[in-house]
Amino acid sequence: MPPATTNRIAYLFLLFTTLFWGGNAIAGKLAVGHIPPMTLTALRWTAAFAIMFVIGFPTLRRQWPEVRRNLPVMLMLGAVGFTIFNIALYSALKYTSAINVTIEQSAMPLVIFAANFALFGMRVGPIQLLGFVLSIIGVAITVSGGDLARFATLEINRGDAIMVLAVLAYGGYTVALRYKPALDWRPLMIVMSFSAMLTAWPFAIWEQMSETGYAPDLTGYAIVIYTVIFPSILSQVFYMRGVELIGPNRASLFINLVPVFGTLLAIVILGERFHLFHAVALAMVIGGISLAEHGVKRKIKSGR
Repeated sequence: MPPATTNRIAYLFLLFTTLFWGGNAIAGKLAVGHIPPMTLTALRWTAAFAIMFVIGFPTLRRQWPEVRRNLPVMLMLGAVGFTIFNIALYSALKYTSAINVTIEQSAMPLVIFAANFALFGMRVGPIQLLGFVLSIIGVAITVSGGDLARFATLEINRGDAIMVLAVLAYGGYTVALRYKPALDWRPLMIVMSFSAMLTAWPFAIWEQMSETGYAPDLTGYAIVIYTVIFPSILSQVFYMRGVELIGPNRASLFINLVPVFGTLLAIVILGERFHLFHAVALAMVIGGISLAEHGVKRKIKSGR
């Protein structure tokens, strides 16, 4: 497949991935008061596993010897990327806005670039680095509420702090995708969603037994249905394919489109207020992804 065609296909996969992820933050905010965050995560991955099992069991059975050899890696990917990330994200939305959460997700390339450099010696060019720095400044502006001096006094919203943990989890998941076996997407999703289900239920049971637990209502179950179809199944398959086509460093930069979609959806659906510092942060993350992609294309053309 020609590089230009590969790029276009990867871009399309990653565009829809970030749209669904932006919607996931909105769903998490809508869930507050209708379904607890850990319960939402457990129900989401239970339903996703059931659907994927029905769809993909014949392929799973055919590829079982290869699946069995790679079970530890696949189970780890599902636990970290699917469960830990979403529990942290939904929990963060109890304390901070959907706009903040979506913009803060653009910090993921920091984790990915740093881990790839430290573990595998993968270097980034100066233009990519500049794009990355712009994105991080945008995230810092969002976390601080437009007042960077707040970092000096550690006056950070609890939800924004929890979202940092979510960013670390998904950044680590993205880096670890290089160890994902070359299997059909259906067995991958069956095993990883099974792992997510297993690791989510202990958290959900603890949540329901604590004072923060309560039974979901109809709105809560409707949110579960949305998260099962779009963020759980379609976005994960699209993201894994995008990483395969253009690599984790380039694919991770598209995460910076999550705040664009998330902000628009938060304004339209949730009626959240859009402040000047949000505009500055968005300009930085969008400029960052543009610069980084431009830097990659220059390297490809020069053969370096």
